[in-house]
Amino acid sequence: MLTLKRIPIDSYRQNIAYLHRKCVAYRLDDFSAVSKIEIHGGIEPLWAIVNLVEDHNLVKPTEIGLSLQAFHQINLPEGAEVTVSPAQQPVSLDSIRRKVQGGVLSAAEYSSIISDIANYRYSKMEIAAFLVASASFMTAGEVLSLTEAMEEGERNISWDWDTIVDVHCIGGLLGNRTDMIVVPIVAAFGLPIPKIAARAIGSPCGTADVMEVLANVMLGEKGLKEIVAKENGSIIWGDYLNLAPSDAVLRAVERPLGVYTPQQMVASVLSKKLSAGITHLVIDIPVGSNAKIRTMAEAMKLRKMFEHVGDMSGMTLDIVVTDGSEPVGRGIGPTLEARDVMSVLRCKASAPEDLREKSLFLAGRVLEFDSDLRGGQGYFEARDILDSGRALEAMNRIIHAQGRATPSALGKLTRDITAPVSGTIDSINSTCIKRIASVAGSPADKGAGIDLFKKIGDFVERGEALYRIHANNQNNFAFANGLAEGDIGYEIASRDKDFE
Repeated sequence: MLTLKRIPIDSYRQNIAYLHRKCVAYRLDDFSAVSKIEIHGGIEPLWAIVNLVEDHNLVKPTEIGLSLQAFHQINLPEGAEVTVSPAQQPVSLDSIRRKVQGGVLSAAEYSSIISDIANYRYSKMEIAAFLVASASFMTAGEVLSLTEAMEEGERNISWDWDTIVDVHCIGGLLGNRTDMIVVPIVAAFGLPIPKIAARAIGSPCGTADVMEVLANVMLGEKGLKEIVAKENGSIIWGDYLNLAPSDAVLRAVERPLGVYTPQQMVASVLSKKLSAGITHLVIDIPVGSNAKIRTMAEAMKLRKMFEHVGDMSGMTLDIVVTDGSEPVGRGIGPTLEARDVMSVLRCKASAPEDLREKSLFLAGRVLEFDSDLRGGQGYFEARDILDSGRALEAMNRIIHAQGRATPSALGKLTRDITAPVSGTIDSINSTCIKRIASVAGSPADKGAGIDLFKKIGDFVERGEALYRIHANNQNNFAFANGLAEGDIGYEIASRDKDFE
């Protein structure tokens, strides 16, 4: 027997166990051929990757340490007695080997794979093998099976309404915080729209990061239901609800690998929406050279895949393809994007027009899920709700209900990046801008980011500011400046005589 010890290490979506090299209860030679162990003593065995330590201050020979996630999952107090055994290899790995060899997997096999992933029985290497094998090819039936497997479980939310609406952008576009404007418009109209949003995934900002500037986003299912029942809408962080838990584990491996396949994208999006009880969904697919989807052919393929899985799962989808050639709005970073959102809701003359118009377009599509609204009237209804101030009132009620946050100030360290020549903006390299904003500290530092002054088609004089970097940390600020000096991220069709 070993006594349990909590190790204050965040292992990020991995269960890690720590055994002393001179462990008194087990011969470590017994574990030399395995990387994972089973820990017995809780309601169910806990699977964990084992690491050996030599420091008695960290783990004594009579103890077993668990990382924060593993300790939370085993649900036992420190000092509890547990036993350890080598973990048996998950049977579902045989299915992954078949997939690597080009096989087509059944619904039962996907259910077994996802269950093992959700219960942390796979190492990151094994998850990577599954992702790479799936990237090779998946049939439409397999995508449906994967979606249903990811949506399975007891964490699904049920509602008292027949129609629960939402809007989702597949990502890859900077700014584009349209959902935070759509939600209050739709809520003011009267349709229930529980927006369960994500934090940044490989980008400087996510909707949950922006909403957190304005309000608390960490609410459980009970709080979510109470707010939606009262205000028709909410914007909260999805991972806090732990819906479709396998998706978070998969994303933790996808991000460093850079493996984002259309099949995985469809399964990820729709499994979370089904778990959240969404019945009607507008999906925004931005297309552009710097977007996640580069061509119309790719967009049409993705659209058909969404439609197939949506039809088979009983969800009503309205899929729109939009311009993804440049950022939407001006701010890149939580506080800057929150500023843009509130300026649109307040109908300020200085509000970004592209963010306003795209939000109205998407809100109109969502409103037309209401059978009482005539086709084509959604945009005008959305515009009336926004211009009348009803959307702003709805947003303020949602913020108050979730718990208003203390405002985050913009980063005090600033630098304007200027145009090297006079001319017209030809293109904006979103990958470059994203990297600069991230290095500046966004989204962890909510005041960090980039404030864009110029967009594609704008004329700029030599020496005129293209954008402003904001940061609070001196090192981050220096790194961001260094990146901008190497590549400003803008292509300008020169009109300077010196450059002709």
